[in-house]
Amino acid sequence: MPANRDTLFRYLTLLQLIPRHPGRISTQTLLEKLRERGFQIDARSLQRDLRDRLSLHFPLICDDATKPYRWYFDPSFHCDLPAMNTSSALTLVLAEEYLTGLLPPVVIGQLSPLFRNARLLLNSLADNGMGQWARRVRAIPNGKALLPAPLDEAIWQTICQGLLEKSTLEATYLSRSTDDEKTFILHPQGLVSRHSISYLLATVNDYDDIRQFALHRFRSVTLSDTTWRDAHDFDLDAYINGGGFGYRQSPNNVLLKARVSPQVAWLLKETPFLKTNHWFLTPPTIG
Repeated sequence: MPANRDTLFRYLTLLQLIPRHPGRISTQTLLEKLRERGFQIDARSLQRDLRDRLSLHFPLICDDATKPYRWYFDPSFHCDLPAMNTSSALTLVLAEEYLTGLLPPVVIGQLSPLFRNARLLLNSLADNGMGQWARRVRAIPNGKALLPAPLDEAIWQTICQGLLEKSTLEATYLSRSTDDEKTFILHPQGLVSRHSISYLLATVNDYDDIRQFALHRFRSVTLSDTTWRDAHDFDLDAYINGGGFGYRQSPNNVLLKARVSPQVAWLLKETPFLKTNHWFLTPPTIG
């Protein structure tokens, strides 16, 4: 591959690897990930790429308060590749309205650049009538719902990193049963969002049983140097289906036959319950 093309693809790969604030990635980790992707580059050349080239044209920030230095994008930065079209923008607007009442604000905040760009695109199309979208689009909840529990952004970022990178977490957690704070070494195994609360599933210290930790009760979380242990027999779907969150009381399905009005029958026929529940409905006869 010609040198100029190799450099271009290296720059594009670098931009994809660097997260937005509050995420950060060290220069050494960037170097390792570039080499994994086949780019032959040394640490000094990588530093020049970041400081002398990419930082001149993109809102890249270096956290040099402590070593190793870590890089991140300004939190407001977002790049659309490929460009967003009107249908995608409208879909994102609906998604924002719907998800705002279901997910913690910090999770919604991770998507805010996408949502903002969608609104800007639609607002810019006043000449063809699209500028009136805000008066024509709504997402309403199905009944009452609890507000999502607040969650610290840095804690969310660290938990996600630990889960996806198979790293242990040193965490201070507020116990609901004892109403005091405890410190654990956690081995993340899964993440579940249930109604207005999200849970980390993890083993604790040297124990093997899976425990649930509500994310909003974490008081501090940092990555630990302790070796991560895999719960080899843990299957997230089997855990949920087995009643881990109180949904199932027995291993057998329950057949429920109900006599409902034609209007309700049509509603359930068009928008059935999740496939984990088995319903048998007789469609109404329309005369």
